[in-house]
Amino acid sequence: MWDSESESVAGREYKNGLVSSSKQGVKTDGFEQRGQSWHVATDIPSDFLIQIGDSSFHLHKYPLLSRSGKMNRLIYESREGDLDQVVLDDIPGGAEAFELAAKFCYGIAVDLTATNISGLRCAAEYLEMTEDLEEGNLIFKTEAFLSYVVLSSWRDSILVLKNCEKLSPWSENLQIVRRCSESIAWKACANPKGIRWAYTGKPPKVSSPKWSEIKDSSPSRNQQVPSDWWFEDVSILRIDHFVRVITAIKVKGMRFELVGAALMHYAGKWLPGLIKEGSGNGDEGTNSTGSSNGSGGSNWRGGLHMILAGNKDDIPTVQSKDQRLVIESLISIIPPQKDSVSCSFLLRLLRMANMLKVAPALVTELEKRVGMQFEQATLPDLLIPSYSKTDTLYDVDLVQRLLEHFLVQEQTEGSSPSHQSFSDKHMYEGSQRGNVPNAKMRVARLVDSYLTEVSRDRNLSLTKFQVLAEALPESARTCDDGLYRAIDSYLKAHPTLSEHERKRLCRVMDCQKLSIDACMHAAQNERLPLRVVVQVLFSEQVKISNAIATNSLKEAGDSHFQPMVSNRKTLLEGTPQSFQEGWATAKKDINTLKFELESVKAKYLELQNDFDTLQRQFDKMAKPKHASAWTSGWKKLGKLTKMTGLETNEMGSQMPNADQTRKATRRWRNSIS
Repeated sequence: MWDSESESVAGREYKNGLVSSSKQGVKTDGFEQRGQSWHVATDIPSDFLIQIGDSSFHLHKYPLLSRSGKMNRLIYESREGDLDQVVLDDIPGGAEAFELAAKFCYGIAVDLTATNISGLRCAAEYLEMTEDLEEGNLIFKTEAFLSYVVLSSWRDSILVLKNCEKLSPWSENLQIVRRCSESIAWKACANPKGIRWAYTGKPPKVSSPKWSEIKDSSPSRNQQVPSDWWFEDVSILRIDHFVRVITAIKVKGMRFELVGAALMHYAGKWLPGLIKEGSGNGDEGTNSTGSSNGSGGSNWRGGLHMILAGNKDDIPTVQSKDQRLVIESLISIIPPQKDSVSCSFLLRLLRMANMLKVAPALVTELEKRVGMQFEQATLPDLLIPSYSKTDTLYDVDLVQRLLEHFLVQEQTEGSSPSHQSFSDKHMYEGSQRGNVPNAKMRVARLVDSYLTEVSRDRNLSLTKFQVLAEALPESARTCDDGLYRAIDSYLKAHPTLSEHERKRLCRVMDCQKLSIDACMHAAQNERLPLRVVVQVLFSEQVKISNAIATNSLKEAGDSHFQPMVSNRKTLLEGTPQSFQEGWATAKKDINTLKFELESVKAKYLELQNDFDTLQRQFDKMAKPKHASAWTSGWKKLGKLTKMTGLETNEMGSQMPNADQTRKATRRWRNSIS
């Protein structure tokens, strides 16, 4: 007998689940089972045989006719004069439910429990056991037990909904699923401080106990009830009923973070291959799968199993169909808020969706959801195998689409005035805290790491690599070291590239954004085109010259740099220790480069002096031996010049204005000199 947690008047009114008919047409002590046949323990021989599957019931017409409208119609509307046998293979609940209904017709007390009430209610509706035939008939009694006992209990509602899985569409038409779902939703949304009923909670590391083994004890008043107390209980439901419960919970106003966490918990139980090994959800899902199957989960098409690595064609058809249904249903009920579920969970769900060929519209919707939180992704989650007919190992086109969705989302959010002012404020605060990277910068680093990983694939085309590398704007990368590593890795894996293709590949990189280590590596990299190496060296020389010039101006005490120094000191005092250490390292590198440049200048001057000395020695050695003739010629010319000057002086002394002319000439020469 089912011990309900509800101690209401309704529970006592129905004698704790025992119901019986007020009339007894045939006195009997009960039913006897002989193999697959049921017989009434009475002296009156049976006159009516009912066949349900492999089970047969040898009964009497009168008790059935007095309480079942369907039996009345079958017997009296039959063309045969005396119908003594019928087949009821389509009765909901099967032979078990009909056995209880037949006992009720004979006036035998029936024990109503949470495990049999749903099947008995549907069987009573099928047999048309209404109040028109007898007051207090089976429909009335089962409906009252559902309304007053089951729906007031947390665990009763869970178990009834679980047992409705084999009663479609009767349980849907009789609103059993809807009422149980709403009852569960109301209790799940209750304040945890007011919960006084039993729940399963998170399973222990050992095998979880079955429902029948759990004591019906309410939580202690001093025990703190966690906000996710209802996850484990609702996760035993089949996916369609789970969707009904989650939909009702969302209508009641549950927080979207809890709804998303419930979805991830359910996925960890029914899709164990979806959750990473070692994570909390994964442990729970692995340990509790056996218990869920033991409580009825295995009745649903054999249950769900872990998807092993391999081709999608290797997965059994029924199993893949079940998993596809679970994934499609989970995608459809994910809350629309951005951080309702983790990006890692969405990417793993997307991986399985592509493998199982989920509906394209749902896959597109899932890709948009990933694009909303693409900056939270990790490299292992992005390495999704290509399940299409392409030759590439990883699905690069999928990552390209995810990046496009991310950029569209960023552009949409950035265009809104409220978000723009909010982002400007946080960018300013981020610069004050040490230039915290924004979403685009994180995505740029992620894409560079992804390109480095997939570039080892020899089937990856240059166009796909270039398109993915150039998808982000230039402002997203403050340093192109990651992009340089990806380019170098691609060149290693594709040694047959032509010179034109190598130049085209290196065009996606900005040489001015490379660090010193990257420039030193690029200068010695034989795989790079010569023109790229020259650009790297030139850009590094320009950066060193600018740094030295700036440092020189600071040391000279330029007034324009005095405020900058004070501001920098203030910034360093307010920044974390890691930033100060980074700045000290950079300053040390600049001083080292300056010292090396001064050494180069000193060596240059020494070489210049040595060159001048060698040049003079070379001139002496190369002097011609007939240089004496030239010397005598110059001496003769000098003597002639002196004689001409003496003659001129004598002539000038004879002239009257000779002194004045001499003075004027002297003044003209002085002015020229």
